[in-house]
Amino acid sequence: MSAPASPGTPGTLQRWILAARIRTLPAAAVPVVIGASLTRPHTYNVLNTVLCLVVALALQIGTNFANDYSDGVRGTDEVRVGPFRLTASKLVPARSVRATAIAFFALAAVAGLALSLRSTWVFIPLGMSAVAAGWFYTGGPKPYGYFGFGELFVMLYFGFVATVGTAYAQHAHVPAGAWWWGLCTGSMACALLEANNLRDVAGDQVAGKKTLAARLGRRNGSWLYAVFVAGSVLGASLGGEALVAAVALTMYIPALQMAFSQRAGRELLPLLKQSSYAQWTVGAATALVMFVTR
Repeated sequence: MSAPASPGTPGTLQRWILAARIRTLPAAAVPVVIGASLTRPHTYNVLNTVLCLVVALALQIGTNFANDYSDGVRGTDEVRVGPFRLTASKLVPARSVRATAIAFFALAAVAGLALSLRSTWVFIPLGMSAVAAGWFYTGGPKPYGYFGFGELFVMLYFGFVATVGTAYAQHAHVPAGAWWWGLCTGSMACALLEANNLRDVAGDQVAGKKTLAARLGRRNGSWLYAVFVAGSVLGASLGGEALVAAVALTMYIPALQMAFSQRAGRELLPLLKQSSYAQWTVGAATALVMFVTR
């Protein structure tokens, strides 16, 4: 049974929107935008791009709800300083959160199958592995996110697979520089993850969730955030767009200042917002530059 709501508790619709964690969606959308922009504007495969976007967003939202469910039933979110969580709040039955995660994974699978029929069968095993990665990030008996492997999978799926996969879905061809753009988008997604993990260092250490940030500690974890910012700038630069690299560096300066400040816990909530804003801006700048120059 769900617990009764207290005054100030988000309403029924709002609590589901909050749990979907909208600020994490750039990690899914930006790689698709950049991957699609690597081809010439007049040759865009619009339907394949839309299918890529549906797959990416559904996987991200499904992972967010799966994370909410698994952390909630495991008790990791009992000491919570971050955004609202459905399962930990006990306002929604855990089985409902799990069913919602599965529904979004199913949506990703359907869109992914349609994309595969229009492009290559390789997307089928890639999609299956992406769903498994989303679920087992914090789910299962030994979730890899609890052992510091989250960044590896984020780089792989929200960087190289999403960006290069979208680029390939345009015309069955990987454009020059696509892998460098995969590094750029993957690094930005990892920076978004670090913004979340730096905020939760204290709680994760108590709960035994050994993210890289929790292992390094609040102070040293700032350097990990800086490494991923550098990766995004490097990827854009080696991808052939120095202007986008400059935009990335400029947008991440306020975030870096927060990461290396004395802030901790809830005081670091703006770091996630700034990281998300930076990622959206870099994605938009890349698409605009590509449109103009190609």
